Amino acid sequence: MVIQQNRSFNCKKEELPVISGFVATSFERDLTNFSGYSPVFDAIYVEGFKAKIIAVEELVNPTSETLALKLINEHSYSILDGLIGSINHLEGYIALAGKRVPISPTDFGLTMLRKSARSRDVENVLTQLRTVNSNIANYLDELKEKGLTDALVANFTDAVTLLNGDKKEGYKLISNRAALVQNNIGMLNDLNDQMVSICDIGKILFKQTDKAKLKDYTFAQLLKKVRRTEKPEGTKPTDQPGTTISHTTEPVN
Repeated sequence: MVIQQNRSFNCKKEELPVISGFVATSFERDLTNFSGYSPVFDAIYVEGFKAKIIAVEELVNPTSETLALKLINEHSYSILDGLIGSINHLEGYIALAGKRVPISPTDFGLTMLRKSARSRDVENVLTQLRTVNSNIANYLDELKEKGLTDALVANFTDAVTLLNGDKKEGYKLISNRAALVQNNIGMLNDLNDQMVSICDIGKILFKQTDKAKLKDYTFAQLLKKVRRTEKPEGTKPTDQPGTTISHTTEPVN
C-alpha cells in the first residue's frame, strides 16, 4: 500500500517554486553574507537549490501540458466565437417566422447563449445549448420554411459535442497532473525545507541590520508578493469567429 506523504508548505503547489525563485534571487545577491555565516552556503549550494526549483516548476506547471491546455481552451473559444454568427442568423429566421414561432429569442435561449459565449462561460453555454437545440427541434419545420439550413442546425448540435470533448480532455490532463504531483509531494517538501532553511538564516543575518532585506526572507511577505502579481488575463470575444485571446489556466492545487 502506498502511503501518501503530507505537504509541509503553506501555499498553493504552483506558488512554491515562484516563492522559492524569489528567495534564490535574494540568496545569490547576499551569498557573501551567507558564506560568512557558514561555509555550507556556497555556489554549489545555490545551484542545487535552483535545480530543485526548476524540477518542481516542471512538475507542477509542465510546459507540454500547459501548452496542451492552452490549445484546448483556444479550440473551445473558437467554437464560442463561431456561435455568435450562428445565433444572429437563427434570430433572423425566428423573426421571419413571426407568430409561427411564438416565443422570443430570449425564451428561445439565444440571448443568454450569446452572453455566455461572449463571456467565455463554457458551462453556461452548454446549458443554454440544450434549451436552444430543444427549441430548434420543436420549431424545425417552421424555421426551415424561412431558410434555416441543416448546416446551421449542425453548428449548434456540433458545438455541444465539441465543447464536451474539450472539457473531457482538459479534465484528463489536470487530473493526471494532480495525481503525479501528489505522488511526488516529497520533491515539493524538500524544496520547501531548503527554502525555509535559507529564510531562517536570512532572518538571523538581516533582522537587526536591514529591514528591507529581511522582507526578502519572510514567507508571509513573499506570498503576498506572489499573489499581488497574479492577474488574470482575457479579452472579450467579438462577433467574428476565430478571435485570439490571452488566457491563463489555473494550475492544479
